[in-house]
Amino acid sequence: MLSRDYRDVPKEPVGEDKSVRWVIGEPEGAPNFAMRVIEFERGAVFETHQHPYEHEIFVIEGEGVAEAPDGEQIMRPGVALYVPPGQPHGYRNTGDGPLRFICVIPHPED
Repeated sequence: MLSRDYRDVPKEPVGEDKSVRWVIGEPEGAPNFAMRVIEFERGAVFETHQHPYEHEIFVIEGEGVAEAPDGEQIMRPGVALYVPPGQPHGYRNTGDGPLRFICVIPHPED
């Protein structure tokens, strides 16, 4: 069993105002999924995009909005979101501090 503090995993910048920490994935022996902690600074936006795979999201800090074709979903601590494969989605930090959430995705098939 692996146990680690996500804060010990280095942040990888995504633009100037977002970052990702790849907490658990194939390098740690996870054969199917990758767990990431995504961090948005105040006011950060990730424009609408889509992927051929699902996302599971759990908000751990801050406030934001997840944008989808069926409307906006509030992001706040304790909220879980499911983004189906192929669904356009985007995120926006609407709070006064960082927006931090766990995002789990499957590994791409080889």
